[in-house]
Parts: sequence; C-alpha cells; structure tokens
Amino acid sequence: MSDIALFFSSLETHDTEFATDQLGAIVERNEGSFPELKAGGVAILFVPEYRGNNSISSSFQSLDGFRIKFYQLSSHSDWKFPIYDLGNIIPGKELKDTHFAVEQVVFELVKKRVIPIIIGGSQDLTFAMYKGYSRLEQTINTCAVDYKLDLGDVEKDIHSEGYLSHMLLQRPCYLFNHANIGLQIPYAGIKDLELFERLYFDACRLGEFNADFKRAEPHLRNSDFLTIDFNSIKASETQTKYAQPNGFYAEQICQIAKYAGISDKLTSIGIFNHIGTIDSNTADFLLAELVWYFIDGFSQRKADFPVGSKSQYTRHIVAMDDFEEEIVFYKSNKSDRWWLEVPYPHQEGMKYERHHLIPCDYEDYEKAMSNELPDLWWKTYQKLI
Repeated sequence: MSDIALFFSSLETHDTEFATDQLGAIVERNEGSFPELKAGGVAILFVPEYRGNNSISSSFQSLDGFRIKFYQLSSHSDWKFPIYDLGNIIPGKELKDTHFAVEQVVFELVKKRVIPIIIGGSQDLTFAMYKGYSRLEQTINTCAVDYKLDLGDVEKDIHSEGYLSHMLLQRPCYLFNHANIGLQIPYAGIKDLELFERLYFDACRLGEFNADFKRAEPHLRNSDFLTIDFNSIKASETQTKYAQPNGFYAEQICQIAKYAGISDKLTSIGIFNHIGTIDSNTADFLLAELVWYFIDGFSQRKADFPVGSKSQYTRHIVAMDDFEEEIVFYKSNKSDRWWLEVPYPHQEGMKYERHHLIPCDYEDYEKAMSNELPDLWWKTYQKLI
C-alpha cells in the first residue's frame, strides 16, 4: 500500500476514558501515528472540502462533535474486525487536488479490503470515489440517497449537484448502473428524468420508499458504493438550515445504512453535505447513529451473493406467455433474499451462454408469476446489449 498517511492530518490526543464496551475504547485512531491497516476492517475519514458546493460556507471544518458522540456509542461483541479513525484529509490547493487525494485513499483502502466510511464535504466527492474505483478496472454499480438526480451539465465544472454526467463521460467508463433512493420529483428536471430513463438507471422515489422501505434494499445490495446526501434527511430531523422540509426520517436513514452495511457487494460509503458546526448537536448525533448502524450491518453480512456454486439457493423458473425467455430467480436459503438472472444477448462466436445476476425482491417474482415482465429484467437486458 502506498503511504496514504501523507494525505491526512492527525487527530488531537483523546484524554477521555471510555468503558470497555464503548467504541472509543476500541477504535484505532490516527493520533500522531497512522494505524497499521488490516484487511476486513472499516475506516472512518473526514474530508473538510466544501468548494464544490457554493451554498455552503467553507468555514465549516469540524467533525469533533460527531467523533465525541460516536466514541460514546456501544460496541458489540460480534464486531470482530478493526475499526479505524484515520483523521482528516488535508484539502488541496485546488478542488481537484482534494479529489485526487480521495481517489487515491479510496483506491488503496478498497484494494486492501478495508471499507472507507467517508464523511464530508460536498457531494461532488462522489466523483472522486468513482475515480478511485475506476483504477481497479472493473465494472461497478453506484447508488445515491439523494433528493436530486445530480446529473449536471458536462460543459460545466463538477459540483455538488452535477457530477454524475462527468462519471458517465470518463473513458473508459466502468459505470454499469446507478440507482437513486429518495428522489423528490419537484427537484427533478424533465430532461434529467428522461435521460435517467434512457440510461436505464433505477430510481426509488421517496413516496415509494415510504410506502415500502424494502423497495430500496435490492438497489443497496446491487451497489459497489453508496453515497448519502445528508440534506436528503428532513430538516426537522437534523435541525440544519440546508436540509429540505420533506425527506427521510432519522430511523429511515439508519435503516438504509443498516441495509447498506449488510450488502456483501458494497465496499465503501460516503456521507456528504454534513455541516460540522458548534450548533449541529442533533445532526452530529444522527450521523453517529447512521455510521453505527452501517457498521452493525457490516458485522451481519451473510456472504450469500450467488457466485460459483448455487447449491445454497432455491432456483425458481417462470415461463411467461408470449415471451421466449424463461425468467430465472434464485432465493438464498440463508437470508431469504432474491436474485434475478438476466442472459447476455447472444453474439456470433459466443461459445457458452452467460448470465448476469442482479438483486431483486419477492415482488419481482410475483410480477413474473402474474405474467408481467419485471422492469428490472428489461432494464438490465437493455444495458447488456
């Protein structure tokens, strides 16, 4: 691993004494010496970079409130993995310099099999996370918990509400799918919605989530990394002036974090547009709980993503009227979670039949049983063409 410690400022020494069952007693902190990272752990880091969001003052630079509250939370006996607090990434002279630092850190941590929990800064840091993954040279899926789509204009610089189009234009492009959870239609332009549909990306609107919170779970299970816009949480829950009147309740955002942590595929999470101020007590408490639930979910991973042998899965085949393909589902015997099999389009010279497995839910199976082709199957097939 390259020396990513160069990108960080160390934390002030913590004199507080913690009980043995509190996180403060087990978190390995960057206090003068950078922790020796071991595979299988999680690493918290703060990026005080807000230049990508002109509506937020760059004077907000502190995560001390979150850290104090997070360290006081309880650890669990089944958390058999290291938890690190790497400190704060030092902002570069220019925004692109900070992006490079985040890119390098994400690349090195993911390659080391340490899950970065990135707290910051403006939402454009999602692009830096993506650049880190692109260096791994493998196709990825991303997911954003956000009240906007954040597509943006490729003719303009990357910013907090316009980064996704820049990810799509990267060559080579490794982005296979993007999902949005929590979209509020009043904040979505017609052209952006149309482009989202043409790209066969997924969206779980806020109203759909409120009707059934399980609608978001397959999107989280299908993603390599997740980003959360802290402003997608109701203003009444965070008591910050940048949040919206509508959005997720505190328990809902923690539920999403728990599902994300459980996902075997997900290898990093970014929580952006959190504003660390002296009066952000409620927001800091919620952020601490959100990170706690993600780590708790991580401790409960089932390792049941169906790769290799499928002996631990029940195979369900659905034959539909007037549709040539059989629709194949797999249900995990460990967790009762569902997957949908989508065939690659046949190409000349293709020697073996290949399939793409995507997470789904029981509702998709019910649709197929009712002779209705699941949208997820069709969207995925179109992207494979």
